[in-house]
Amino acid sequence: MKTQRLRIHGRVQGVWYRESMRREAERLNVAGWVRNAPDGSVEAVVQGSAAAVDALIQWARSGPPLARVERIELSETCGRFSGFEKRVD
Repeated sequence: MKTQRLRIHGRVQGVWYRESMRREAERLNVAGWVRNAPDGSVEAVVQGSAAAVDALIQWARSGPPLARVERIELSETCGRFSGFEKRVD
């Protein structure tokens, strides 16, 4: 089981990034959450098999069509998640 925290920078709010990531995570059977951060970035915690988490991180590097991802900060984290949620907080 691999758990990663992502901070995605660029034009990632207001472009359907969170919902697109939620759908991609469900497709890949990855658990966790995604939310908008006050600084304009998107923050996510993703958990699953190493291959599935790596695939979601690769997807996150481009995101949905209207997004313009400049960079992603990655760090290991811990926790236990079931399902994937789009948070509003």
